Amino acid sequence: MLNIILFGPPGSGKGTQAQLLREHFKLLHISTGDIFRSEIKNETVIGKEVKQYLDAGKLVPDELTIRMLGNYADSNLKTEMQGIIFDGFPRTVPQAEALDDFLANKNSSINVVLSLEVNDEELVKRLINRGLTSGRSDDSNEEVVRNRLKVYYNQTAPLADFYLAQKKFVSIRGVGTIDEIFAHLCDEMNKLS
Repeated sequence: MLNIILFGPPGSGKGTQAQLLREHFKLLHISTGDIFRSEIKNETVIGKEVKQYLDAGKLVPDELTIRMLGNYADSNLKTEMQGIIFDGFPRTVPQAEALDDFLANKNSSINVVLSLEVNDEELVKRLINRGLTSGRSDDSNEEVVRNRLKVYYNQTAPLADFYLAQKKFVSIRGVGTIDEIFAHLCDEMNKLS
């Protein structure tokens, strides 16, 4: 089973590229952000709790994230799928360790972490533009966006070292056309065959 983590700061293009990789390589796309938004939209108890964290530009606690992720993977992984692409998860070293345990229980592991690298000003511009068209409250305020980037660098960026130590981390330039970035990602994925 092929298990990929698509890594990078908010606005780096993870969601767009994950969809393309999902279709091309027949992967289950797990986006914690999409799962969170679905819970929020359906106004579940968990969704209301998640919304409070996201609106403040904070990370959702690990226990809540891992519980939702496990339920989603167990109910959506089909036999014709070649593996899973994780988009926006893990975000902390404890989450990465929990993901390793989750996959180990399924006799599997992470194959590669593909990190989309984009400078901060481009990220802010992308997120504010996305906020104007998507209605996502976490993208519409520059102060919240900059706080999300700060949280990312403080809490999520250390994952690079975690996966570098496992020799699974690959940096990909996340600026260019969607097709150019996708081609670079495919080049790395094809090395796994």
